[in-house]
Amino acid sequence: MDGMKWSRDDGHLINVLEDLVRGMSPEEILECAVGRLFPGRIALVSSFGAESAVLLHLLAKVDRATPVIFLDTGKHFPETLSYRDRLIARFGLTDVRSVTPDASEAATADSDGALHARDADACCALRKVSPLDRALATFAAWITGRKRFQGWTRAALRVFEEDDCGRIKVNPLAGQSAAEIAASFARFRLPAHPLTALGYRSIGCLPCTRPAFDGEDGRAGRWAGSGKIECGIHLSRYRRGAEQPR
Repeated sequence: MDGMKWSRDDGHLINVLEDLVRGMSPEEILECAVGRLFPGRIALVSSFGAESAVLLHLLAKVDRATPVIFLDTGKHFPETLSYRDRLIARFGLTDVRSVTPDASEAATADSDGALHARDADACCALRKVSPLDRALATFAAWITGRKRFQGWTRAALRVFEEDDCGRIKVNPLAGQSAAEIAASFARFRLPAHPLTALGYRSIGCLPCTRPAFDGEDGRAGRWAGSGKIECGIHLSRYRRGAEQPR
């Protein structure tokens, strides 16, 4: 499979990739994706959020020069930006790219900075979806930190997916449980995001994130009360903005 050329017409591609990594640990999946399947053509997309340190720690062990894309929306908690800088230094990551919204688009679509309150989907499209599309334009694949335990929308998550543009998405932690993620933090003495101590279990932009209350799903604090459950970067372009089941 090394150096393999990918064809979107190959309907069996994802199954082939799934079979290839079956039984591998998350670190082994990363080694395979970064070193064998997509050398020089893959990036990791990180929110530097509540659980991000686990995947970034593994990436640093595999290849700390792998590009890491951070969507700097202009709406992050200050604690997230500080945590980002701390993790970059801790893991020695050498190619972290902070990607911002297009300035002219933001001036037109969100001149008062309150688009999130009027249309959260449009705000996410402006500040996350469009910038990520531009940032990934030269890559064949990208790595995410999503896991099946994070909610019903991710319960059937596979290790490999194909996005709308034919790029391969790699989810090395898909099968990890919440307990396994917590164990990794303890085993490797990974620093916690400062907001997790205040009850934030999923951390996005400041205006659209609150702590998750006892008994709630971990992502319940994201866009609370709106019915919105994903920012859009992991949805098909045909589903972005569509009504989501509550």
